[in-house]
Formats: sequence, structure tokens, C-alpha cells
Amino acid sequence: MAILINNIKPDFLKGKLFTGILTAMAATAVDYKEAKTIYEFTANNIKGEPVLLDEYKGHVCLIVNVASKCGYTDNHYTELNELYDKYSESKGLRILAFPCNQFGSQEPGNPDEICEFAKKRKVNFDMFDKVDVNGSNAHPLWKFLKHKQGGLLIDSIKWNFTKFIVDKNGLPVERHGPSTNPKKLEKELEKYW
Repeated sequence: MAILINNIKPDFLKGKLFTGILTAMAATAVDYKEAKTIYEFTANNIKGEPVLLDEYKGHVCLIVNVASKCGYTDNHYTELNELYDKYSESKGLRILAFPCNQFGSQEPGNPDEICEFAKKRKVNFDMFDKVDVNGSNAHPLWKFLKHKQGGLLIDSIKWNFTKFIVDKNGLPVERHGPSTNPKKLEKELEKYW
């Protein structure tokens, strides 16, 4: 990195873009076992642009792994939209959806295809790039979520539409499986407004 920096004009070093790139690199390098909050991580949005998760400070977040061809898809996307529409303005709810193809190959699309699917579903919440949620290539955020909110019997994500509630301080406080419909989480979410 030092060689690269030495070849950059000094004015660029002061720029927001460069600062953002360095911050994103640092956030990605966080050891999930030592992280305290989701704010220490970065993830690429569906367009491939890095998003520092500290932009969600002060918001209750619902983080979910999604798929476009799952038996849960229709109901979950509908209810996630309803939750977002109902609580994003009034309570500051943020929904972070991470497409994942690890369960029955039910999210086979590329980013453009996933965007088109989300557009047809009238998705207003934040869509991220496709990630692995299990295994050695799992995104560090998902390793962190599982580490903080383990599952029944094993910590691995077992299927599409596993949902994590994260409080306003960036702490994962609850984990809910695919069989829990998003609308059933309203009372749970209310505890953290």
C-alpha cells in the first residue's frame, strides 16, 4: 500500500473517496471474533459499491439472507416490504438483504438479474451483493452475526431467510429462522426502537 500512496497526488489523499476506500479496507479486515458491532464491517451493495455499515448507526436493522427462487420468497419479500414501508420512516428500521445461493441454488442470478427481480417486487430496502453465509468464504459480517447469535444445535445458517435483529447500537440481539415470517417480528422489533 505504501508504494501506491507514494504515487498519488497529495490532494487525493485528503479526498473523501480515498478516505472511504481506506476505511472500507480496514472494515473488511476486522476479525469477526473481536468485532463488537456490525459497524466495523463493510459489504458491497448490489451494484458492487462498498458500504460501510456504520451508516446504519442509530437504526434498528433486520439483516436477512434472501433468495429469489425459494418457497419462502413470495411471502418473505412481501412482508419485508410491508415492515420496511411501515417502520422505515416512523421508527428508522433498516432492512439489509443479502442474496445467497448456498441453499438449493435458489439465488442463481447475477447482480443485474437480482436487481431486476427486486425491482419487480418493488423492494425499497437495501440490497447487497450476493454472499456466502456459511463456510470458509462466508462474508465476515455473517460470521460475526452467527458468532453473536448462535443457532439451535449449530451456528450455521440452515436455509434462506434467516433473520437477525440488530439494535441501535449495532449489536445482534435476536436470530429468527426461515419459518418465522417477517411480520411476526413486529413485537420483537418494538423492543429495540
